[in-house]
Amino acid sequence: MLIENIRKFFHLKSAPGILLLLAAITAILVENSFLSNSYSKLLYSSMSINISNFSIDKDLHHWINDGLMAIFFLLVGLEIKRELVQGHLSTRKQFSLPAVAAIGGITIPAIIYISLNFNNAVTINGWAIPTATDIAFALGVITLLGNRVPISLKVTLVAIAIIDDLMAIVIIASFYTSDLSINYLLLAAITTSILFVLNNRKIKKLSPYVIVGILLWVFVLKSGIHASLAGVLLALFIPIKSKGNSTYSPLNKLEHSIEPWVNFIILPIFAFANAGVSFAGMKLNLLWDPVTLGIILGLFFGKQIGVMLFTYLGSILKICQLPPDLSWTQYYGLSLLTGIGFTMSLFIGSLAFIDPEYQTSVRLGVLIASLLAGILGYLTLRLTTKSS
Repeated sequence: MLIENIRKFFHLKSAPGILLLLAAITAILVENSFLSNSYSKLLYSSMSINISNFSIDKDLHHWINDGLMAIFFLLVGLEIKRELVQGHLSTRKQFSLPAVAAIGGITIPAIIYISLNFNNAVTINGWAIPTATDIAFALGVITLLGNRVPISLKVTLVAIAIIDDLMAIVIIASFYTSDLSINYLLLAAITTSILFVLNNRKIKKLSPYVIVGILLWVFVLKSGIHASLAGVLLALFIPIKSKGNSTYSPLNKLEHSIEPWVNFIILPIFAFANAGVSFAGMKLNLLWDPVTLGIILGLFFGKQIGVMLFTYLGSILKICQLPPDLSWTQYYGLSLLTGIGFTMSLFIGSLAFIDPEYQTSVRLGVLIASLLAGILGYLTLRLTTKSS
């Protein structure tokens, strides 16, 4: 009976979001218990790979953020490519609404954060933290509403989140890189060229792509560009169709193969490693810290204002329009859910700040804003939609 219930849970569409929430809560409880020191020792224990004169020496926290998250970004890249080529973003009409909304949902939160931190050369580096949307959590909230929510709302939310992720990838590549190594960049370029050749010849076996992709991850990691971007590069070269077999898709096979690992293992591990906020000695005035406040206001208010404002202006200018079965009040509920930043916001925060003092502000701001956005988004959609 227990095994059957567990099986049923993992088949729920809301299961990834629930696991993320449980992992985050567990991290907070552990960080504020007698296990706090053990938690820190575990995350910052050194793990190294040594082959002759070559070595990668990082703590467990960095292996999670640089290694496991590269697989997450591989999945994101596969989803983006599929949607752009043959999915909900493959035509101008389908692309225009989520693109306009995503641009607004990035621009306004960034402006709000920058306005509160423009006079601090260190904290302004976190301007991109409130620009992200966590698709797993947002879809988890929508799933709780069952058949109340129109299919078009789910599709629009997914499309906005995918474009949001694409822009986040560009932001990470452009603004969150360390000193670059030309030699490793050249090696990364060579491995990328090999991926291009494999794609051009429509090689259907995934093993060559995976092997070259691992090498690409190593070279990108050593180059100074964040290693997670190797996952996106690899995804771009996985062919959607294979030569001589129109029914088989290497991209779909890889996507379906890694999706359970990402949803049920990688993202919960990331949440557990990054969501731990210590309340020891925490004062109320931390809520008014420019970093914390910038993230809360950016995610909760900035996201909804940006999505609604840009979409409204886009509809007036005939650039985009809402689906016919979606009302503006329902769309407002959707705009609230885009303020659930969680995974991506915490990830960008880990790149923006190294100082633990700022990490506390980041985690607190992301958790508060995501919680507010999730609850109010759920209530808004529940009140504005009827069960069918």
